[in-house]
Amino acid sequence: MLTIVLQRLLWAVPLWLGITVLCFGVMRLAPGDPTQLMGDLDPKAHANAAMRAQAGLDDALPVQYARWLGQLMQGNFGTSLAPDGLPVADKLMEALPLTLWLNGLGLGFVLVIGLVLGRGLAQTKRAWLPPVVNFGLLVLLAMPGVWLALLLLQWLGVGLGWFPLSGLQSYGAEDWPWPSRLADMLWHLTLPLLVGVLGSLAGMVRYAEGSFAAAWRQDYVLTARAKGASPWRVQQHAQRNALLPLITLLGLSLPGLLGGSVILESLFALPGMGKLFFDAVLMRDYPVIMALLTCGAGLTLLGNLLADVAYAWADPRVRSRGVA
Repeated sequence: MLTIVLQRLLWAVPLWLGITVLCFGVMRLAPGDPTQLMGDLDPKAHANAAMRAQAGLDDALPVQYARWLGQLMQGNFGTSLAPDGLPVADKLMEALPLTLWLNGLGLGFVLVIGLVLGRGLAQTKRAWLPPVVNFGLLVLLAMPGVWLALLLLQWLGVGLGWFPLSGLQSYGAEDWPWPSRLADMLWHLTLPLLVGVLGSLAGMVRYAEGSFAAAWRQDYVLTARAKGASPWRVQQHAQRNALLPLITLLGLSLPGLLGGSVILESLFALPGMGKLFFDAVLMRDYPVIMALLTCGAGLTLLGNLLADVAYAWADPRVRSRGVA
């Protein structure tokens, strides 16, 4: 197990550096200039040339990258190029709690509901039920996330008026008692949470159903049944192997917990990490963009590492080979 972790960590460092170099270069190829946008928004701003020199944008790209990497090694993400001029770390910490809470709760719902439905579909004796449910799941899986969000907004928000259309709290809610503020916030987050769960549920159910069905068709399951083992014991024996493909899926979901959903948070005007990234791209706020991309790359590598460790824990064959 320790060998697997050390191998992945040794590979993760140059891979992470390569990702940051690629993101830094591609980001600068995008049209637009942050100083020009700042000058358009603020009539009192200095000339673009002076603003570029102050931000260090006139230096060569290798020099800019080395300066940014040196600051990052000191735990400094830099200062935002937006008109507010706030430290990037402050913006991240302000947007992180909402994204972490919303995506963590959504992932929990998707995991529990997906495993229950997937296992039930793999076990059901009704021949007509799996095709009907799978057809509905495929329709849900084929729906674009934007279209699904707009459809639910129109139906549940505008048509029925059950949920607010945007924002995190009602007007004047800051003066309410904290139980009322909490209930109001949950009311505002119900529709975004529903959209996020429905957008991810179909894939999880399909993965879970395929994993459980494949595990219960293995020879060791048939042998255990032939020896008279109880159905519950056989299922428990096969369930650990059935979860192996889902480990990778959960590992890849880790960046989304902190990265947020750009489409979801932008549509519902939620001040999370996804909305912060969307605004930073529009403003060409390079420090914020690089901070978010760097965190996303690190979380992706961490998710892969955790998936490899979980594979080694769940499958003795991986530990015996010494690789994941």
